[in-house]
Amino acid sequence: MGVVKENGNEQTLLPPVHTPLSYDYVLVGKTIENHERVAFKKQSEYIEELKKKKLKVTKIIDDDLIFYGIQAPKEIFERYRYLLKVSDACNWSSDQNVVPLSTRIRIVHYILNHTFITSGEGLRDLMKMKVFEAKFCLHEKKKQRELKESWARWTACLQGQPITAVRNYFGEKVALYFLWLGWYTYLLIPPALIGLIVFLYGLAFFNSSPLIKEVCEADTLMCPLCDKRCKVWQLSDTCTYAKVSLLFDNNGTVLFAMFMAVWATLFLEFWKRHRASYVCEWKVSDWCEEEEELILEIVNDVNCDPKEYKHSYLRSTLVLVCVTAMILVIIGLTHALVVFRVIAAVLLAEGSWEFLSNHSNSGAMMLGAVLHYLIITVMTRVNTIVAMKLCEIEKTRSFAATEKSFTVKMFTFQFFTYFSSLFYVAFFLGRINGHPGGYVRISGKWRLEECHPSGCLTDLFIQMAIIMVLKQTISNVLEFTGPWFCRWFKRRRTQKLQRKCAHCYLKDESEAKQGAELCDNCKLRDWVSNYRLNDVDSFSLFHEFLEMVIQFSFTTIFVAAFPLAPLLALINNVIEIRLDAIKMVALERRLVPKKTNDIGVWIDVLEAIGVLAVIANGLVIGVSSDFIPRLVYRYRYGPCANGTVTNIDCMAGYINNTLSTARMDDQNIGNEFLTSQMVSPGGYNVSHCRYKDYRDTDYTLTPQFWLILAVRFAFVILFEHVVVIFKFVAAWFVPSAPMQVKNDRLFDKLNRLKEELSSFEAQSHSTT
Repeated sequence: MGVVKENGNEQTLLPPVHTPLSYDYVLVGKTIENHERVAFKKQSEYIEELKKKKLKVTKIIDDDLIFYGIQAPKEIFERYRYLLKVSDACNWSSDQNVVPLSTRIRIVHYILNHTFITSGEGLRDLMKMKVFEAKFCLHEKKKQRELKESWARWTACLQGQPITAVRNYFGEKVALYFLWLGWYTYLLIPPALIGLIVFLYGLAFFNSSPLIKEVCEADTLMCPLCDKRCKVWQLSDTCTYAKVSLLFDNNGTVLFAMFMAVWATLFLEFWKRHRASYVCEWKVSDWCEEEEELILEIVNDVNCDPKEYKHSYLRSTLVLVCVTAMILVIIGLTHALVVFRVIAAVLLAEGSWEFLSNHSNSGAMMLGAVLHYLIITVMTRVNTIVAMKLCEIEKTRSFAATEKSFTVKMFTFQFFTYFSSLFYVAFFLGRINGHPGGYVRISGKWRLEECHPSGCLTDLFIQMAIIMVLKQTISNVLEFTGPWFCRWFKRRRTQKLQRKCAHCYLKDESEAKQGAELCDNCKLRDWVSNYRLNDVDSFSLFHEFLEMVIQFSFTTIFVAAFPLAPLLALINNVIEIRLDAIKMVALERRLVPKKTNDIGVWIDVLEAIGVLAVIANGLVIGVSSDFIPRLVYRYRYGPCANGTVTNIDCMAGYINNTLSTARMDDQNIGNEFLTSQMVSPGGYNVSHCRYKDYRDTDYTLTPQFWLILAVRFAFVILFEHVVVIFKFVAAWFVPSAPMQVKNDRLFDKLNRLKEELSSFEAQSHSTT
């Protein structure tokens, strides 16, 4: 299913040591014949600055492109290893006496980004000025081929992941992403099965439920759904809609929502244990981002000054105001979406196509869901730009701080973009539209939407299903075909690469001797093939995480309305793991390996989603669904209320009980509906119609309404307290790290201290 192939505590092979044939980094620029141009001078000056830091630069020209292969000397990595060893916040072991290529790439990447020319411009600035066209680290052919065979292929969808091999090649950050995604996918199996059972439970009563029979066999005439063209309609016309509603709005949904709230906590707690096994094995349990950054600063420049911590209340206030304004804009788009649905419903109802005219509300709802998806697509780009600008205003201390700040802002914007419309459908649709004679109208003209007599939950289900299916399907197709097409286009546009010569092929496949190198043609072939791949940046992995965390939100927050969400997420994730693997290994340039010991701020975001899921599901069941009204009817107003009736179903008459009556002899109703609207499908005039609400003949709310409202709030409070208690118990019951991991760390530190003591005593004896 994509979890792992190896055990978390299993000893694995060390990452490959750097070979003489490898280059740590490659820079690409345009060939500039005019040596007096500013771009040429800046390019040459930057290369000279690298040479001053004792980096070896190999220059190869290919038509209009010039490639610079960068190799760092051994002394830089020796310095890094020593500083890592004396650092208190970083784990050390004898395993780290070798420096794998992934670590070399990370160090050289830092040096390149912190090398400046006399004008103060760094590599990022030079890239923006087109002084350099591209920068990238090289794929290792042998390791790349091994990952393709064992991991990055579609036929491996149901196999485990070689997480340690991924870590050795792409670094801890990418490895932890795939470890988290595999674990999330694996733990989706129980909720996917239970959600399917809840769906089948509703399907079992598809034709036998008294509620469905009452709707399908009713001769009740309902009030017109719009002005002018809409006429009274038969409740039995919505028989299919009532059946669909029962598939998702049944008694099993309540237990499933409670289960999912507890599952979200257990998932996070078990993830912490799962992660601990690997970070302990990788010797990064005590790794500290700030300590690592200090070490890299010193490696780059021994005389460097540390970046001081700064905080500006003015900047923080400005960012807070901007974030609030952006959220209000997104909520405003939700209001615009509501207006669109209302107007679309009117236009469809007044159209000439009879089918759409009869199902105008459903058609408007589906059009609204598609428009919502388009808004999400556009706003994703807008949100990215705004979040980056706000990070620039903040002037964060380091890239890690920028990434954290960007993550929080971007997720907040995306969350409101995705869920504002869903919150409206879940908690406001059909509750603020008024009643016959007192409808709430937009600009005094268009009536707000109404819920179906069977409940509003189906509207939420359709909205979620369309967004979730469209998002996952289209994004996966674009995510794979986009990079594949770009690579194909670059290959067609450029010359075919020469085959590697036999001499260099044998060198590359075997252990090369120190000082051995490939010939220039074979070097160029390797560099050009990497150059043709799709570009990646520091936020490439962020977008993958964001996509999965938004999906996690869909899976947990409104799962009461869509029990099949975990199943859809499970199917998508099985594909997503291989899609991301193929993309990273074969279609994109190699990501710069990043060191870390956790998924960062995402764990806080996931915990916040878990808390919100408890609140949202409690409100969906208590407020949006008909679970509470049905419960009140069964024990207070139904035929079984007095406990004496035995031959009648306890829910008989429920639908009729939820409907109120509007009479044409009322002046307000006469003004609300035209005479032509009060003509039945049979052709005769009607004197009254029904609508979903608990109101008396004078349109005041009935005592039953207030009783249901009180029970709704009582249920929400009880549900949330019970589930939160379960969450706390689950979090307490499951330790964040296995005892074996804690013991391994204890012995590892003890052995390290003993080694240091032995070394100290040996040194003392030698001096005396």
